[in-house]
Amino acid sequence: MRDYSRNTISITNLVFVASSSIVTAALLGSDPDMTLTGGVGNVTAYVRGSTEPVFVGGVKNTMTNSLLAGGNIKRPEDARGKKIGVSRLGSNSHYFTIQALRRHNMEPGRDYSFLQVGGDPETLTALMSGSIDIGCLAAPTDAQAIARGYHYLIYGPDLRIPYASTAFVTKRSSIAKRTQVMTNYMRVMAEASKILHTDREFVYKVLGKNLRIADRNILDAAYNAEIKALEPRLSIREESLQAILEDMAQTDPRAKKVKVQELVDSRYLDEMEKSGFFDQLWAKR
Repeated sequence: MRDYSRNTISITNLVFVASSSIVTAALLGSDPDMTLTGGVGNVTAYVRGSTEPVFVGGVKNTMTNSLLAGGNIKRPEDARGKKIGVSRLGSNSHYFTIQALRRHNMEPGRDYSFLQVGGDPETLTALMSGSIDIGCLAAPTDAQAIARGYHYLIYGPDLRIPYASTAFVTKRSSIAKRTQVMTNYMRVMAEASKILHTDREFVYKVLGKNLRIADRNILDAAYNAEIKALEPRLSIREESLQAILEDMAQTDPRAKKVKVQELVDSRYLDEMEKSGFFDQLWAKR
């Protein structure tokens, strides 16, 4: 039996935004109190002088995107000269594609080009219509593409590329003004993480309803690929942010001066560890 009586929160507006750069702009524009987003947009903002964004927890510290294609595009080297669909420049899918193909000595502009198409559903639609040659997709959309006859060009989870793929990011001013609300929120998210790791059927019910997916095979493929990369205790790992800083430093020298510790406020995770909240939560069956 799940008891949320002591850690209730009221979410008045839940909005999906397809790119971390847009999410960061919304956060700095004072719209959301909390975001669940990829790291590059917030790290970029901090490097460029905005000290408000701060990471307070993590869901996924490695990339699980993949590159998929059809027809005769079968090897990573076949991406040369091709048009690759990503949600948006500066997004997780954009970053993953660069890092994955860099392992095969390919660079954007020189060896392949990008087309911004929106989120994963739009990327799959563009792939099916022939508007792009290769699509960068994450679960469960990659499994949907496989079911339609496409194949993996690069299977991302195997690469374990360090990157703050999904993290809790808020503003320092929000922490100062709404400390107890943030505490309650992070505790509820910790409870949600426990459910995610231990109650597969409930997770499928929620995903099926919200993503309108009834195919058990697709849900299985998505869950099995993602769960291994998810952080049970919402850890935000330094190497996942350091990787972003090092990549940025190639074009923006200011990134070399930023320490990972400046980007993180671990008070909520520390409190849940020290108080025994995490231990009690995971001791429950």
